[in-house]
Amino acid sequence: MNTPLTSNHAPVLDTLAEVLKQRRSASSEDSYVASLHHKGLNKILEKVGEEATETLLAAKDAEHGSPEQRQALVSETADLWFHTLVMLSHLELDHQDVLNELARRFGISGHDEKAARTP
Repeated sequence: MNTPLTSNHAPVLDTLAEVLKQRRSASSEDSYVASLHHKGLNKILEKVGEEATETLLAAKDAEHGSPEQRQALVSETADLWFHTLVMLSHLELDHQDVLNELARRFGISGHDEKAARTP
């Protein structure tokens, strides 16, 4: 059974997506996001990779770490999600498509879902 994703934080993603869309055409001097858009996809992907690495390192520290180290993982994950949303925005893709894909996978074995993907 497919269950739609619902969250009281969904408006945060919607609001952020709208801001990111607006910043695509903003002045790069006025906005960090605009500066990433102006530098292009490669710079955005570099940031996604950097944040992914920082998230992985924070996860290793958080596994048996202090509350501060666990909070650092939350912060790094937020950075990763943010830069991933910038990437989607740059490519004019909607975060809701990702949420819909996650919702579609509910009730499907991860092994079955992976096997069903085309190689």
